[in-house]
Amino acid sequence: MNILIIEDEIPAQLQLERLIQFHYPEFDIVGRIDSVKESVRWLGKNHPDLIFMDVELSDGKCFEIFKQINLDIPVIITTAYSDYAIKAFKINSIDYLLKPLDDDEFVNAVEKSKKLNQKNIPDYQNLEKLLSRNTPKEYRERFIVKQNDQIKVLKIDEIAYFIAEEKVTFIITNSGKRFMTDYSLDSLEDQLNPKFFFRLSRGCMANINSVKSVSKYFNSRLKIKVEPPYSEDIIVSRIRVQDFMKWLEGL
Repeated sequence: MNILIIEDEIPAQLQLERLIQFHYPEFDIVGRIDSVKESVRWLGKNHPDLIFMDVELSDGKCFEIFKQINLDIPVIITTAYSDYAIKAFKINSIDYLLKPLDDDEFVNAVEKSKKLNQKNIPDYQNLEKLLSRNTPKEYRERFIVKQNDQIKVLKIDEIAYFIAEEKVTFIITNSGKRFMTDYSLDSLEDQLNPKFFFRLSRGCMANINSVKSVSKYFNSRLKIKVEPPYSEDIIVSRIRVQDFMKWLEGL
């Protein structure tokens, strides 16, 4: 049985691999992918027997894959979503594994998927609508980053702001450390709680606790200083000033 793993968090990917190798050594892992874009490209040329797929990927949510590829392959969703989403999965016969993964649940999900055929494959294309109706909005609480040869977990309250430089996004921590991330600022806008994070400019999204000062700038714009300091000017555009002030006031 050929298995495809679509998962952007390395610890979760490794756990899946261990479970597959332990319980199903005869299975062949034919691909390990961490993004929507690469998944669509890969699935356009290949046809595995089973897919393990995380909801949150490095460049967006897995729903974008279903919009671009009509899958007639069993998919087991791996998720950290709440009970509301789990209920939605169950009602629509979409198999899932709740993180952290459990051995018995893993085996049950695989055995169930082995019994599926093209006639009873769930409708994955409606998964986004399904979750939006049944799940309150949840926001990212941590990021996985690489530090030399190590994997580090950054909690959301450790992050001061995100900066985009030459098409690369960096996480700047409260202590001034800098980590590269695969997420674009556009993608992060949907993942971060708007109560705490605001897109100050095309190149910066900041935690409210990092805003050190706000001053008037020409043409009715605002100039923002953040902590830790950033070398370039961060300017809130005129059309975003009102939204920014409401955000500062907590409205």
